[in-house]
Amino acid sequence: VQLVESGGGLVQPGGSLRLSCAASGFTFSSAAMSWYRQAPGKEREYVAYITSRSDNTNYADSVKGRFTISRDNAKNTVYLQMNSLKPEDTAVYYCLWPYRNHWGQGTQVTVSS
Repeated sequence: VQLVESGGGLVQPGGSLRLSCAASGFTFSSAAMSWYRQAPGKEREYVAYITSRSDNTNYADSVKGRFTISRDNAKNTVYLQMNSLKPEDTAVYYCLWPYRNHWGQGTQVTVSS
């Protein structure tokens, strides 16, 4: 099983980024997926969740209305579109396969002017 995140970087406040998580080694199309993040000195926190068929999504209150989780089962990839970014969104963002508690290595997002 492998989860590989990409798309992180440095962005100014108010900007946007799209994170990707490429999955392999399991039946991705049957797997609900999540995004989490961990800011410096803080515990890892939940960001968003999507069911296997994209029929249900859920978001942390802190990102609701700004972030959108989506997936492409043909590409075995889950995405996190992040808009209206704030400095407090700075963190390492992780992809998670909740069923097996399998994590990716993370991608750094820094929001700063």
